[in-house]
Amino acid sequence: MKTILLTGFEPFGGARVNPSWLAAKRLHGRTLGGHRIVARRLPVEFARSLRALERQIQRVKPALVLCVGLAERRAEITPERTAVNRDDARIADNAGRKPTGTPIIAGGPATYRSTLPVQAIVRALRRRGIPARVSPSAGTYVCNHVFYGLMHALAERAKGGAPIQRGGFIHVPPLAGPRHWRGGEAPANAGSGGLSLDTIVKALAIAARESLRATRPRR
Repeated sequence: MKTILLTGFEPFGGARVNPSWLAAKRLHGRTLGGHRIVARRLPVEFARSLRALERQIQRVKPALVLCVGLAERRAEITPERTAVNRDDARIADNAGRKPTGTPIIAGGPATYRSTLPVQAIVRALRRRGIPARVSPSAGTYVCNHVFYGLMHALAERAKGGAPIQRGGFIHVPPLAGPRHWRGGEAPANAGSGGLSLDTIVKALAIAARESLRATRPRR
């Protein structure tokens, strides 16, 4: 059976939990369109996150790679359109690193585009009443680091004659309610919205189905 690699992140920045991982873990082992979902958690660390992702791609050999992260200031599900070759951290990662203006892949392209059908995903989510929009960029923190590294790895594999895998990144908002933050209070820069974990799980399943359904990249 073919597989879908679905990744989420560990908590960071004062959160008790990270909904990207909670939702991915809920979907682990499910079957969608004849593909089994394999969920893995990534560290919120610039140095380790890509190595962890690449190990899982080698082990799982997925037909689809869907990486998911938390955007604490957003209130919608946001498939990302573009990854940029730049680390520029607003806060330190979980290892205390805070790079500024550092390329992710020296000599790599300035940007990569997602090969997920981002517009189709947003339309499918909205039809089911789930707030969603396409995001033009994944920022410059660890989420973008993983997104760029994923797309670079897939591009390099394609150059070597490997089958082209579909892959990309989706940001999810915080869980509704303040109890998910340490101390019971969200930081001042966190968004005022939030979705239930059930809604986020449903949204990721829809995104995976739309990605499997697509026969070529659509944006």
